[in-house]
Amino acid sequence: QVQLVESGGGLVHPGGSLRLSCAASGFSFSNYAMKWYRQAPGKEREWVAGIGDVARAGDRARTYADSVKGRFTISRDNAKNTLYLQMNSLKPEDTAVYYCNTYIYKIIWGQGIQVTVSS
Repeated sequence: QVQLVESGGGLVHPGGSLRLSCAASGFSFSNYAMKWYRQAPGKEREWVAGIGDVARAGDRARTYADSVKGRFTISRDNAKNTLYLQMNSLKPEDTAVYYCNTYIYKIIWGQGIQVTVSS
């Protein structure tokens, strides 16, 4: 079955960095666009970043929400079936559960991973 498993979250101080990973299995990873979302308590789930076919579209294949642009970088390693989100200059408002996502006949979600940015 299709499965997405996030890892790499945790507690970090403001200004710090984390790298999230999303291990994908059960489908042809390189053929599908991937996305990161996040959801903070009491707020709607929001789109964070997406990545498609970098070989075809270059940097246009990477897109970001305005709230994270310039601080976060989305990437993928198709040989490892893994999606990444490098998060730098973290702010308390980045605190949320982070989910990776793709669409294969329906929206597929990972379980989510907690990121907490606090002093």
